[in-house]
This record gives sequence, structure tokens and C-alpha cells, in this order.
Amino acid sequence: MGAKVRPKKSDKNPVKKQNSSSMGSKIKLFLLKVILWFFGISIFFVVVFKFVPVPLTPLMVIRIIENKTSGKDAVFSHDWEPLENISMNLQKAVIASEDGLFLRHNGFDFTAMQKAYKNNERGRRIKGGSTISQQTAKNVFLWQGRSYLRKGLEAYFTVLIELIWGKERIMEVYLNSIEMGDGIYGAQAAAQYWYRKDCTSLTPIQAAGIAAILPNPRKYKATSSSSYINGRKSKIVRVMNSVGTVKY
Repeated sequence: MGAKVRPKKSDKNPVKKQNSSSMGSKIKLFLLKVILWFFGISIFFVVVFKFVPVPLTPLMVIRIIENKTSGKDAVFSHDWEPLENISMNLQKAVIASEDGLFLRHNGFDFTAMQKAYKNNERGRRIKGGSTISQQTAKNVFLWQGRSYLRKGLEAYFTVLIELIWGKERIMEVYLNSIEMGDGIYGAQAAAQYWYRKDCTSLTPIQAAGIAAILPNPRKYKATSSSSYINGRKSKIVRVMNSVGTVKY
């Protein structure tokens, strides 16, 4: 009798393989939809905020929650003003203090970023090299932090606002949204809080006082300042004189 030939058993179950392939396709499709929705929603809000005042930022919400959970009063002062109502002195002051190349770069100052990286490697804490555009993107659209994900999203939103908003709108949103004191947001609220006046009439030294505290506005004071802040004010005023006419 001849030997029986047994059929070879397949190591792979065709049904299982098909199900696995189908699941992989569904995951890819889901991720594609998430990415498309993200791009669509993010571009939508960037376009909207080109024309509509930013009512609230993630940092404002975080600060309110922090104060509530710690039992403090939730101080919140935020008054939107068009850029033409904000003193040119303050516009020059933040350029002098935060981003000297604001009017010339496309959202990123790679020289400042490289300098910050080298100094941080040596253990020295200095400004992170973020431009006004980057700070605006972070404050309006993102959370605080130093993760690679947040930095990547910050770069994405920076490119968007540079393309869609332009420098004038970026400066307007920046000066209306950033933290300028404990619970104080924007130029008008800061001018009222620190100097009891409107932001349209800030003097050079008053504008420099607000700009000087921006690295840590909850720690430093624009008035009755420490010697460190007074030194920063004087330096900012000197640099303001070299900024010249601001043309967006």
C-alpha cells in the first residue's frame, strides 16, 4: 500500500488574517480622520481669531482653576483693545524685551533658539528663545509645558498665524492675551492695574515696566519694583530707542 499523503496544514488562518487586515485598515482610517479633523478645526479657529477677539485662553482657565483649588480669589481682568488703542511705547517695549527681530523673521528666531539651547546645556536658565509669534501661538491655542508634542504643535500654530494673521494681528492678539500680572491679561488690564490709566497713554518707562515683568508676571512687579526689574526697565528703554518706527 502506498503511503497516504496528508494535506499540509496552513500556519496562517485566512479568516484571522483577513480580520487583522480589516482592523488595521480601520485604525488607519480612524487616524486619518482624526488628523483631517485636527487640521480642519485648527485652521478654522485661526481664521476666526483673525477677525474676532480671543475671549479666553487655556492659561486663563488654568489660573482660575489653580486659584479655586488653592482657596484663593479667582482674580480675572481682561479687556480687549484694538492695536491702534495700545500705546506704541508698549509695542516697542515688548519687541525690545521679547523679540528684537519680530518684524523681520517668519515666526522663528533660530539664532536665539540655538543660543538658548547651548546655555541650557550649561545649566544656565535664560529665555527659551521663543518669539512673540511662538508665545502667541502657545498662549492662545495650547497648554503650558515643555514636551516635544507641545513644542511641535506650537511650531505648527506659529506657521499658521504667520501665514493667516500677519505681524499686526499677531501683535494685537499678543498684547491682549498674555499674562501681565496675577490674574491680569492684556495691555488695558495691565495699564489699569499697574498705573491706573488706559493703555493708549503709557509712557516709555511705564511700557518698559510691563515688558520687564513678562518672564514671570506673577513674581515681579511693574511698580515698586526690585533692583533687578528696575535694571531691566532701563535696558528696555535704551533698546526701544533703537527699534525705530514700527511698521507692520
